[in-house]
Amino acid sequence: MMSPRPKTSQTYGHQDPRFCPTCGGPLEDGHESGFPVCKSCGRISYLDPKLAGAAMVEIYDRLLLVRRGIQPAYGKWSFPSGYVNRGEQVERAVEREVVEETGLVVTTDWLVGLYSEPDKTVVLAVYSATVTGGKLIAGDETLETDTFPYDQLPDLAFNGDAKIVEDWLDGRAKR
Repeated sequence: MMSPRPKTSQTYGHQDPRFCPTCGGPLEDGHESGFPVCKSCGRISYLDPKLAGAAMVEIYDRLLLVRRGIQPAYGKWSFPSGYVNRGEQVERAVEREVVEETGLVVTTDWLVGLYSEPDKTVVLAVYSATVTGGKLIAGDETLETDTFPYDQLPDLAFNGDAKIVEDWLDGRAKR
């Protein structure tokens, strides 16, 4: 008999469940589905991804970035982003995160794309967004905010960020 999975996923801070959400029994590997199963009640624990959203915000032909004040990638530059809360519309979550991290009020315009990586627990929905108000500040989880020319971006925090910029610029050129 296998022991419960004391495993941390590849994404910072996300742990795979070790106990059944239905009865509290220990989860074990070895089910034919490939997912852990409860030793007590037999419930399969599907390891669903966590949805996050990000905004590509253009200000005077420059891209708005935030220098992250939290892990993962503390101190690195990235797009305003964060997790979507249960029951929250994705576009509203993106708009909320921009306000929280930058002080700017935005409206989402169009979906740039959905991004995921093998063995990662997060799926990222990226939207292009337009500033409609607010004042640029660094929020509680942000060390600094700044805008950069598209061809002079600093090193970005995550592996897929360059592809997101490319997709956004391509989509922007077609509009």
